[in-house]
Amino acid sequence: MSALAASGALPRASLLQFHVTEDKAVNLKTARSKIEESLSGGGGGEKPKLLVLPEVWNSPYATSAFTEYAEELPSVEKGEDMMGSESAKMLSEAAKEFEVFIVGGSVPEREGEDIYNTCMVFNPAGVLVAKHRKVHLFDIDVPGGISFKESDTLTAGGDLLTTFETGDRLFGTVGVGICYDIRFPEMALLLTKERDVSMICLPGAFNMTTGPAHWELLQRARAVDCQAYVLTASPARATDEMLEKVKKEGKFPPYTAWGHSTAVNPWGEVIGTCNEGEAIVEVEIDMRKSKEMKTNIPTALQKRSDLYKVDVEA
Repeated sequence: MSALAASGALPRASLLQFHVTEDKAVNLKTARSKIEESLSGGGGGEKPKLLVLPEVWNSPYATSAFTEYAEELPSVEKGEDMMGSESAKMLSEAAKEFEVFIVGGSVPEREGEDIYNTCMVFNPAGVLVAKHRKVHLFDIDVPGGISFKESDTLTAGGDLLTTFETGDRLFGTVGVGICYDIRFPEMALLLTKERDVSMICLPGAFNMTTGPAHWELLQRARAVDCQAYVLTASPARATDEMLEKVKKEGKFPPYTAWGHSTAVNPWGEVIGTCNEGEAIVEVEIDMRKSKEMKTNIPTALQKRSDLYKVDVEA
């Protein structure tokens, strides 16, 4: 019998969806407040053991803003002091105070001349245990829909596979990606093949063109592909009033996020979601379901590597 079955309790995870402004101090305060709210225990049940924040939560989602809002972030390998990064410091302190894993959405990161879209992960001791730089940059042009080019400012990350360990009593091995990364099944399949992940966390900020069409579809596809849980967290969609204020007074162009932070189980079922406004989505995670899927429908053992394979350039 597994530890989870013996304990009778399933670990929980929460997705934090909130509004982002041009004021970094306000964004930091909002993120901290949402972390506290998600762990307040108002329901009287088990508190979440893992939190996921949205993509680019401390900055407007605009290529012209990333350089101004970018911070020098600590590295996992060297474990530098985090005092130089307001965002890292806040996330680390919150993870330690509440003894929870925090998948810290993403923030603009500066390293030398390069700017990255970066997700930091902190363990319950407040230690930075993973850092993922968005590998696939959001460069698209949909006529009549949206045109956006992250590569105008950002540099693509060079490490494809990012994972961290939570232990068998919680979520096992967890993979990390950011938004547009979800469109590349090769990355997700390699997370499963090389790291045997049971969950993939993908902070994202899909827009009003791609969101209705593909946001949930891609999450369910990757969950079925990898026979793993897929958790996403989006910024809340700006209200009409907020958008008008940005247009009149803002320094950067407005971006309208789709919202709808979602959790999908290994069978491809949506087990938790919300609409476009501020919300906290809390779900139970049963790692046995991932193991069951991998056993009952053993696609990982049925690959025809004699006919096809996924090559990844060094």
